[in-house]
Amino acid sequence: MTIQASAPPSTKSQALRSYDVADFPALTGLEEEWRFTPLKRLRGLVGDDQTATGAVRHSHGDLPAGVTVERIDTGDARVGSVLTPVDRISALAYGGATDALLLAVAADTVVDAPVTVRVTGDGAEQLAFGHTFVEVGRFAEVTVVLEHTGSTTLADNVEVAVADGAKLTLVTVADWAADAVQAQHLKVRLGRDARVSHVQVTLGGDLVRQYTSVEYTDRGGEAELYGLYFADSGQHLEHRQLVDHTVPDCRSHVGYRGALQGDDAHTVWVGDVLIRADATGTDTYEINRNLLLSDGARADSVPNLEIETGEIAGAGHASATGRFDDEQLFYLMARGIPEAEARRLVVRGFFAEMINKIPVEELRERLGEAIEARLTRAGA
Repeated sequence: MTIQASAPPSTKSQALRSYDVADFPALTGLEEEWRFTPLKRLRGLVGDDQTATGAVRHSHGDLPAGVTVERIDTGDARVGSVLTPVDRISALAYGGATDALLLAVAADTVVDAPVTVRVTGDGAEQLAFGHTFVEVGRFAEVTVVLEHTGSTTLADNVEVAVADGAKLTLVTVADWAADAVQAQHLKVRLGRDARVSHVQVTLGGDLVRQYTSVEYTDRGGEAELYGLYFADSGQHLEHRQLVDHTVPDCRSHVGYRGALQGDDAHTVWVGDVLIRADATGTDTYEINRNLLLSDGARADSVPNLEIETGEIAGAGHASATGRFDDEQLFYLMARGIPEAEARRLVVRGFFAEMINKIPVEELRERLGEAIEARLTRAGA
């Protein structure tokens, strides 16, 4: 079953923002922001007892010159300087985190090799909160990979500050164990002429809900947000974006692709782009594509575009959800390729553009193998 939901009137610019969880009412599932999310599967994240009993572990390899990773107190001035929670669970994570992981790249540092930080859960029966701050100095260039594995019930916030003239490629991989639950808010703040390319990969977990937002502070900022997700039987994978154009002459592009197979596989993509009255010269586009591989799967796709000025360079959005192209399958099978192999080739081609956005060869190969294994298990 496929649902293409109509876009409700946007009130993003007036949305409640607070660091205090008490300012947000308890969730009922009737809220516009939560109507697609099965709240019961969020476990203790929406329960009465929200005391952290678990944690996630962080690890990393050798760090290149100019890059540091350390734990800082949540009283550090940087914590909360980029991200103000816009929902109850994000506020819960903000108040519940006892410290934060800081990854800092010094100004003018150009890092050739990717910097990888691994986040590992200690168990789905324990409630955990996390906070990460990524700081990229002026005119620095770096690729950062955040990998998530293991079992957990986690609410976490990620703040990303990209200073003037800096360039960041950020790859986040949610390859959780089958019983994991994660609700995450990741926010990027861009300085003048700063650029971020974020590739979000979601494969594992029972329920993963990721909200990504972008803020521009000066002219010339560029944000490219790409996503790749594959939901198997019973999985709920939800991705939401808010690109808030507040200043002139900035650019954004959002492109997410997902595949679904198996009974009750469910994906949600909600893309919000807000162009405010002062954001003249904005150039933006967003698109979501979903490929249904079996009956019983459901994809919800909601692109929203709110424009408060007519003086823009361009703005558009698109969404498409469908099954295999029978002509593609026929073409491949007519050349002697068995149907199962032909189906795998189509899926590989569907994901190829997103995978190629990842500038880490080993990670590209590993993700390709993971998708291949999932298709093989399903007999595709």
